[in-house]
Amino acid sequence: MLRLPTWPVQNAAVAEDEQSGMEPRSFLTCATEVARLLGVGDIAMKPTDRARRLAHAVRKPLLERATLPEELFAPLMAAAVYDPDPSFCRWFVEPAVYAFGRRRVMAALVDYLRGGTEAERAGAVRAWYCAHVPLCADGSPAYGPGGVRDPALDESQDIVAAWLEASMRVFAETTDLQMRHRVLLDLPTSRAAYPPSLHKLLESTLASARVHPDLHIRRWAAAADHEGV
Repeated sequence: MLRLPTWPVQNAAVAEDEQSGMEPRSFLTCATEVARLLGVGDIAMKPTDRARRLAHAVRKPLLERATLPEELFAPLMAAAVYDPDPSFCRWFVEPAVYAFGRRRVMAALVDYLRGGTEAERAGAVRAWYCAHVPLCADGSPAYGPGGVRDPALDESQDIVAAWLEASMRVFAETTDLQMRHRVLLDLPTSRAAYPPSLHKLLESTLASARVHPDLHIRRWAAAADHEGV
């Protein structure tokens, strides 16, 4: 069963995300493309809040449609990643999970984490949290005909493992402290959450975190040690 991350230092990472430097105009471009593909007409709005109002305008039609066109998947994921507000990127992630499946959404976010810019990686971490959204048959007609959903759409155990691996590798490679916070502090502190193939990488990550000069990172390591990692 998928569970929302519960690491207590998450709020610190979210606060940093608000200072991530994500380009507002890039988010506007993404939100505009989603609105165009949905056929949402232009609405009166101030230039300063155009992106957010567009995001609000597309949320309802995204969740009300039984299917979404294939061409909408990439723009939806881009909008989720480029949304600078961690409270609202769910507006794009949730309908994508319903329509295209949790597996595909998570795989796209792994790709952003592996090969994206620092800003895209930060956005992928925010969106990853939202990708664990629980689904229900009455949440969207895209859930499945007659309330029945193909379980293969949401099978993501191997994708979760790929995310864990990518997060630890980014932690090892990046020199940006905020990025290290983002990718590490939401990682599980229990060895049981990691497949055996990642235990060696986990030990290396833990060893680095134990002696890291940042207090939050050392606390993550201490929590992992407490749980017997």
